[in-house]
Amino acid sequence: MPGLVAKTQSPAAAATAPVYPASARYRGRLIAVEGIDGSGKSTQLRLLLRWLQAAGLPVHLTAWNSSPVVHEATRRAKRERSLQPLTFSLMHAADLADRLEREILPRLRAGHIVLADRWAATAFARDAARGCDPEWLRRLYAFAPRPHLAVYFRVPPDVAVARIQGGRAELRYYEAGMDLGLSPEPAESFRIFQRRVAEHYESLAAPERLRTIDGLGPVAVQQEAFRHLVRRTLRRREPLTATDAGPEASTGAEPATGEWDE
Repeated sequence: MPGLVAKTQSPAAAATAPVYPASARYRGRLIAVEGIDGSGKSTQLRLLLRWLQAAGLPVHLTAWNSSPVVHEATRRAKRERSLQPLTFSLMHAADLADRLEREILPRLRAGHIVLADRWAATAFARDAARGCDPEWLRRLYAFAPRPHLAVYFRVPPDVAVARIQGGRAELRYYEAGMDLGLSPEPAESFRIFQRRVAEHYESLAAPERLRTIDGLGPVAVQQEAFRHLVRRTLRRREPLTATDAGPEASTGAEPATGEWDE
């Protein structure tokens, strides 16, 4: 079905559809992290958040699947295990669109730093691994500006599943790809599904300008590499005044409804 949806677009429309709005017009900086579930990207982003807050910079954290407009519907559908790949993709796109309008673009226009736990590349990798047409996905997310910096934390699926199982009792149904019927055993289904996602991420590295960090290294080493990339990105940002920052400049608490991953 996703392939059929993609084919309804005329070749001319596909050729002229913008992939990303221009991000140069924003005074702020959008920094996104990507990776398979269990890659450690969220840990690294929270460490970066605290570092930027300690420097007194105006920074905001936003998470995948945390829009109050969409989150409850997605959560209910997950609980009922009723999500199909196309519907799942559309709900995540609606989540990003709502957060973009409500919380992200206003801060970028004001010159703030926005940290995003997942961006459009998540859909390009994960939804494609579920069978959605890649070109259809690109048109679906044409509203999303390209991050000024996107960092991919690379880890093997075997390491990722061990990390997740070490932190909680069981794998989630959709993060393990159980909806795809890959294997009746959750851990094996996770490995197969996340391997597919990782393959898509690897193919996206060049077109999406993903900077890669080895997620197997010590946490402190990964964080220093991440900060090095961020320093270079922020050097190209316009200086802020105290008025620009405002009283709510640093809002780094995790969104109350955010699930951070699948």
